[in-house]
Amino acid sequence: MRLALKTVCRKLTRMKKRGAVRKKAEQVPNRQGILRLLKQQGPSDSETLASQLDISAMAVRQHLYALQIQRLVTYEEEQRPIGRPAKMWCLTPTAAPHFPDAHAGLTVNLLNAAEQTFGAEGVQRLVTRCAKQQIADYRSHIPARSSLRARLEALVSIRNEEGFMAEVQRQPDGSFLLIENHCPISAAANVCPKLCDAEMEVFHAILGEGVTIERAEHMVTGARRCVYSIRTGEP
Repeated sequence: MRLALKTVCRKLTRMKKRGAVRKKAEQVPNRQGILRLLKQQGPSDSETLASQLDISAMAVRQHLYALQIQRLVTYEEEQRPIGRPAKMWCLTPTAAPHFPDAHAGLTVNLLNAAEQTFGAEGVQRLVTRCAKQQIADYRSHIPARSSLRARLEALVSIRNEEGFMAEVQRQPDGSFLLIENHCPISAAANVCPKLCDAEMEVFHAILGEGVTIERAEHMVTGARRCVYSIRTGEP
């Protein structure tokens, strides 16, 4: 009898351990999904996140509180017409390492070394050469005679491969918004704003003549994302 009870207890223990491991494995993708959504869309409440992840709002809140303990997310209360204020969750700077950084430290060190060795003019030549190479690479993947929307969608695909978490949105007036929710070279861009200028040159070269591009939001100046307003013709 005792032997049978011990056997049952061992089986129950193994089942609990397997269940705990499985639960932990399930938590990781959900928490990564929450971080990704907050990066893409900015402050969100638990109900919105729950509907997008197809899990319960209670489960999302549990994940959010766990992420808060890790100092990866925080929230501000937003007044609602009815009921209590809603917690609008957003990422903290501590969450940055969870997204691609394109070897930020190495890039910054190389830029600093280039400026010390060759001066500001040398850095500008380096950035210009890199931009030309990028334009050539993009042109090999983006048909020049395709529609503006097709060119933008191809550009978004390339930028996503590079870690920019990009998307394109058509506006009611026929213009487009190119949105980049993450910048894998942000550390380097903060040190060398010329990189952002070169990025605009790349976009102009790829999207072609007759296309107006204006930067509406800029991470370097403190925005959550970089946004470009794009339309054909003069403003």
